[in-house]
Amino acid sequence: MLKVFITGASSGIGESLARHYAGQGAQLALVARRGDWLDRVAASLTPKPESYVCDVRDAKALMSAAVDFMAKHGAPDIVIANAGVSRGTLTEIEDDLQAFQDIFDINVMGMVNTFHPFVEPMKAKGRGTLVGIASVAGFRGIPGGGAYSASKAAAIRYCESLRVELRSAGVAVVTICPGYIRTPMTDVNKFKMPFLIDVDQAVVRFARAIERNTSFTVIPWSMGIASRLLRITPNWLYDRLFQRMPRKPR
Repeated sequence: MLKVFITGASSGIGESLARHYAGQGAQLALVARRGDWLDRVAASLTPKPESYVCDVRDAKALMSAAVDFMAKHGAPDIVIANAGVSRGTLTEIEDDLQAFQDIFDINVMGMVNTFHPFVEPMKAKGRGTLVGIASVAGFRGIPGGGAYSASKAAAIRYCESLRVELRSAGVAVVTICPGYIRTPMTDVNKFKMPFLIDVDQAVVRFARAIERNTSFTVIPWSMGIASRLLRITPNWLYDRLFQRMPRKPR
């Protein structure tokens, strides 16, 4: 039986991933901060998942969840660090300093905390897959979203470092960079989102990339092409194009 550990599993991409893998008969471990939301998801799935209410910023709580799951079911085959937050931020606003800290702590250190308990058990088995959910926002700095862009850029580079570190141990690291996926996180956006796709469509593509141990992928592919073009756009042109773009709400 496939064993999958997922953070941020109470809604959006995490919930959809849980439903996808449950449909394959996988034994799941679901982690989220919102206990009532997590209970709703867990109660609707078969086989019954293990549920852990904790914050990915809490390394000890995540370790406890990991130890409990592995004691019951053994080391997971797939660990998906999906938990993340996004909001608009401006450096000059004092109240946003805490938002910068929270976004980095959840999007970057939360991923580290999620992977940490499983690296040695996976190395001991000589197999396993660690999946980091990053974002195309990590390719260029998005005006009004400096904290989110910087955190996702850090997540991409962290996963790349980890991938090379674990290559010889037989442990795969998959980095997935979603574009615009229809979830509660994007529902607050008041601007047009190019190449927007439904979360269930996206998750099928996520799972395919995970199964193939694809080292790095952008979903959907159309956003991948656009993102590659943005990465090679000269700064003077990028600045001119994006200085007036709509901003994510603070």
